[in-house]
Amino acid sequence: MGHWWHENIAEPGKLPLLLALAAFVLTFAITRTITRMIRAGKGPFRNITPGGVHIHHVVPGVVLSVVGGFGAVASGRHGVAAGVFAVIFGVGAGLVLDEFALILHLDDVYWTEEGRQSVEVVVLTASLVLLVLAGFSPLGADDVTDEEQQGRLGLIATYVVNFCFVLICLFKGKLRMAVLGTLVPLVALVGAIRLARPTSPYARRFYRHRHRARSRAMLRAYHHDVRWAGPRRKFQDLIGGAPDRVPLPPAGKS
Repeated sequence: MGHWWHENIAEPGKLPLLLALAAFVLTFAITRTITRMIRAGKGPFRNITPGGVHIHHVVPGVVLSVVGGFGAVASGRHGVAAGVFAVIFGVGAGLVLDEFALILHLDDVYWTEEGRQSVEVVVLTASLVLLVLAGFSPLGADDVTDEEQQGRLGLIATYVVNFCFVLICLFKGKLRMAVLGTLVPLVALVGAIRLARPTSPYARRFYRHRHRARSRAMLRAYHHDVRWAGPRRKFQDLIGGAPDRVPLPPAGKS
């Protein structure tokens, strides 16, 4: 275990990244626990509202992210300072991304359907960092041997080709596959080959007069959403809490 730790974490300088990830996940879990207790009216916690202004936790999160980020850049990948600033950055990032939906919509949508986007971003971020810790490098650069690294043209071509696959995924409306594809090229390749989402820019541009392709894309998207919408919602509710239910209008009223 000690040999594995030294070879895979300590020597390559991944300890700050591991500390940042741990701080990020722990901060998100603690923050969601506290906000759910505030929502339920339990425990000693209350919203911070000095002068009647609700201070969202994204505010201290931004400050901590800036301090931790600049400190991490200045301290390098080794030493006590690198670990301390990594933890500070992880805490700040956890607070910020927990309110990602608020930043995106410029509205307090924390306990609404739109607020689920914060949970999705947090899970996606943690997954990407875990992939990096496991040895994956952006655009598949870790698969390049020493001999291939000497051939810069081949390396650049690898970057460009996979970047094109990532752009195609984005154009086809597959955001998750595009993000994961920056680390795992095979994911970007699969997303680029498969049919586009029916509401994506790619579908609007290339499926306009291809009725069969448009129908297949709509059918595939429908089956995918039906299959995964329920489990995804339950997973999000388990992690971040269920959003507020919007009351239905009385019968006979619009």
